[in-house]
Amino acid sequence: MKITFLGTGTSQGIPLIGCTCAVCTSTDKKNNRLRSSVWIETENTSVVIDSGPDFRYQMLRAKVNKLDAIVFTHGHKDHLAGLDDVRAYNYLQKKPMDVYATAHTQVTIKREFPYIFDEHNYPGVPQVNLHTINSQDPFTINELTFTPIRVMHYQLEVLGFRIGDFTYITDANYIAPHELVKAKGSKVFVLNALRHETHISHYTLAEAIEIAQLVGADETYFTHISHQLGLHNEVEASLPEHIHLAYDRLTINL
Repeated sequence: MKITFLGTGTSQGIPLIGCTCAVCTSTDKKNNRLRSSVWIETENTSVVIDSGPDFRYQMLRAKVNKLDAIVFTHGHKDHLAGLDDVRAYNYLQKKPMDVYATAHTQVTIKREFPYIFDEHNYPGVPQVNLHTINSQDPFTINELTFTPIRVMHYQLEVLGFRIGDFTYITDANYIAPHELVKAKGSKVFVLNALRHETHISHYTLAEAIEIAQLVGADETYFTHISHQLGLHNEVEASLPEHIHLAYDRLTINL
């Protein structure tokens, strides 16, 4: 299984529009972050978790020429807004895109993209097959098994996923112990780490480090990063052993 970080930034990405801070004006590509998403591929299967506003460019940049499914963590715009661009895959693959989401997230999808679900579709609109995730139960996409991990994003329940030895959690500021245990034994653990200062709905860097140490994965990578966290290389140098900042286009093989 190969994992590619398509984006590692927070909802506004980095650089932010109009910002002249050291991170946003950096020439180091590791400080340029699209909205958070990952691509999981095996010999037979290609799945993306979340299709944010940068989805089209992310697919082009990573050369994702085949896509079997999109799995959604939740319905916030920075994780959902690019869904319209599955039209390209509809044309290439001659079939609807399989989309996996909770019933709650599907309500948002239908509200944001009502034309996809009109009884009389206009020619050329995206074609999707909705599959309902029950947050209590694992589900499979071809040979990949996804185990949902329920986390809280302020007052919104968001899903992380355990896929084999890989666990991906984004947009969290609380994980109940009985949910966090699902991540234990992972070789690679991914978690959001927004900034140093307390945030209402995201883990700070210090909080994320504490969670990472509880999980004890072989390697941990932080994502959903704000420009307020600081320059990539400086933050990376300050982290404990086996804990890293992810960056766009980073690939991991398991």
